[in-house]
Amino acid sequence: MKKKEGQISELYELVESFVWMLGVLLVVCCFFVRTATVDGGSMFPTLEDRENLLLQVAGCGNASYGDILVVNAPDLAEKVIIKRVVGLAGDTIEIDFDTGEVRRNGELLDEPYINEPTWTWEGVDFPVQVPEGHLFVLGDNRNHSKDSRSPDIGMVDVREIIGRAFFRLTPFARVGSIN
Repeated sequence: MKKKEGQISELYELVESFVWMLGVLLVVCCFFVRTATVDGGSMFPTLEDRENLLLQVAGCGNASYGDILVVNAPDLAEKVIIKRVVGLAGDTIEIDFDTGEVRRNGELLDEPYINEPTWTWEGVDFPVQVPEGHLFVLGDNRNHSKDSRSPDIGMVDVREIIGRAFFRLTPFARVGSIN
């Protein structure tokens, strides 16, 4: 009889441990870390189509220059976009489509991560000033990216940020942090 009570007690402890572990995992996944999959080539060469990413969820509203964000885009069929932060609230962004240069507050940006200079006009006239509570975002593959240059996306409301990409999960040959 004692052996059976001991087995039931061990089973109860195992189930209890599993429930606690599941609860902690749910809290972490809901409030701290999420995953996202790259859809398309707009962030090439930094990110490639179908790569799986880990996102930092907490504190994403405090984005910095160069952060790669996953953002809700309710006016687009894709609904979610992945782009790099180029401008913060109060910044003036200017793009010279003849030279392909991007300037922030009059300073030419050093962008070693882009695929090619920014030649493609998407409908927004420059210069533009980023309003409070918004970000100006661009894809790294500028001439094949729908981003803040397009009236369909425009300036991104910080409340639409889903997370900041910080780690590549797949493909396994490219696993690691995202710089």
